[in-house]
Parts: sequence; C-alpha cells; structure tokens
Amino acid sequence: MEVQPYLFFNGRSEEAAQFYREALGAEITALHRFRDSPEPLEAGSIPPGAEDKVMHMNLRIGDTIVMASDGECNGEATFQGFSLALTVAGDDEAERVFAVLSEGGQVRMPLTKTFFSSRFGMLADRFGVGWMISVAQ
Repeated sequence: MEVQPYLFFNGRSEEAAQFYREALGAEITALHRFRDSPEPLEAGSIPPGAEDKVMHMNLRIGDTIVMASDGECNGEATFQGFSLALTVAGDDEAERVFAVLSEGGQVRMPLTKTFFSSRFGMLADRFGVGWMISVAQ
C-alpha cells in the first residue's frame, strides 16, 4: 500500500513543476495533457482552450512521487488542511529550501531550532501549497 499526494493547480501545473524543479530538483516522470485523452472529454469538463493543460503529471521529489493536475483549469487552487513534510539532511539545506520555497509565498512559522529538529519551519509557497521543512535527526 502506498499513499501519494495529488495536487490540483487549476491551470498552473507546468509553472509549479518548473518551480519545484529549480527549488527541489523535482523531475517530471509522467505528463499527460487533456488533448492526449483517448476518450472524448465531457462537455464543460475543462474550459475552451485548455486542451494543452495538464490532465495528469507525476513529479519525483527525492524518493517521493507527487501527482498533480490542472483540474478544472480555473486558476483557483486552494490547498487547505494539509502540508507536505520535507525532511532534508542538514541545516544549510533546510535554510536554502525554506528560503526558495517561501519566495513569493507566506512564512507561517520561521525556520528555527526545536526540541525535535535542529531546524523546523512552515510556509505556504507561491501556489498556496503548505510545506513543513525539517532536518533529519
């Protein structure tokens, strides 16, 4: 059994993939566009002109696959009630990753030393995805 996050960027999947590629070294391992569907799309399931948007994408971040889609392509991505927990090897990497992911986003808890990690912090990136950054102990 395996649990994998599936994020709906509602029209910004490729932009997000590029951001995560630069910030985290993410790699696109699968990408399917709505126009690639072998079955006709239901009328109104995507807005006109969204045929080139991402129907499904796999992003490998470290050892994890994060799945994503442009969903309804309405530009209204909302990520609430969860965060992606990213564990890095050391303090310098935590500082780097926290800085780059929070650029254009919102720091929810500054990166600091805690009783459970030499660095821990929380943020929402520019897409609204919540992240919790910590250093492996």
